[in-house]
Amino acid sequence: MNPTDADVRHRILPRHVRFDFSHTPIQWVPGDPASTHVMNTLNLMFPAGEMWFCRVYNKALPLITDPALRDDAEGFLRQEALHSRSHGGVLRHYYQRHGIDTAPFTRVLDWSLNRWLGDRPWGLPWGGKSRFWLRQRLGIIAALEHFFGYLGNWVLNAPALDQAGTDPVMLDLLRWHGAEEVEHRTVAYDLYRHFGGGYLGRCLHMACVIPLLLVTTSLGTRFMYRRDPNAGKPMGLFRTWAQGARRGCLPSLWDTLKSAARFFKPGYSPGHEGSTQQALAYLQQSPAARAAAHGGHWVKPTPTQPPAMTTPA
Repeated sequence: MNPTDADVRHRILPRHVRFDFSHTPIQWVPGDPASTHVMNTLNLMFPAGEMWFCRVYNKALPLITDPALRDDAEGFLRQEALHSRSHGGVLRHYYQRHGIDTAPFTRVLDWSLNRWLGDRPWGLPWGGKSRFWLRQRLGIIAALEHFFGYLGNWVLNAPALDQAGTDPVMLDLLRWHGAEEVEHRTVAYDLYRHFGGGYLGRCLHMACVIPLLLVTTSLGTRFMYRRDPNAGKPMGLFRTWAQGARRGCLPSLWDTLKSAARFFKPGYSPGHEGSTQQALAYLQQSPAARAAAHGGHWVKPTPTQPPAMTTPA
């Protein structure tokens, strides 16, 4: 782990955040459809993807023999469930308010997860009770979590998003989620190893995850461009990503792929990806996380109105 994180040990707990997207514009990075819609792909993927994480972890929990790891896995599961719910709120509120029907994309994603990575992949009867198949899915989650931890660390250290005038509610959603990804970044990898996962399997899982994420991000970005009347013609994923990265509003695609290369190193440890202390520091100041700690949710202030907190009915 990072030297600054060596003695950090805390319980991973969910934060019951709420977000108000009623004033979030369709291009929430102003004048930057490339950055907006590449990152919007996360909003399309996370509701179904992280609920799939939860289903897999519910299968694994009864089989975990290390009490500390089980506690971490339970915290991970609860955080992922809330990530799914919060990004689902984006689908229900932000997209619907702008007249965007996301079902054509999300239905295919749901079907793909159930068909290829469900309890009975390809209709085979053995998957649900197979420890081998459970371990493969845990390995895929570990590879995905490596990317999400990397992206979480990036968004916590991306001042260009603030300088670009990014919608503060969406930015807080991304940074709250990113901070929790950094906070629990070691759990998925530790659980995969606990179930007997090894180096060759880890490499195979990442080799599958890289093209999966590239294809899904490409399709999601194109999907959003076609539904944003002011976005212009959709470009290829690499050109679109490079456009956002030049402004600093997306991570460099090259750096993102280099982060994947670290996963292939025999001595890889997810503890080196980001800082727990920085993540917890952001969660202490996140408007949504602070409001959740007090039983309320933030309402985005108008320019003439101070920040207000309301309590749910």
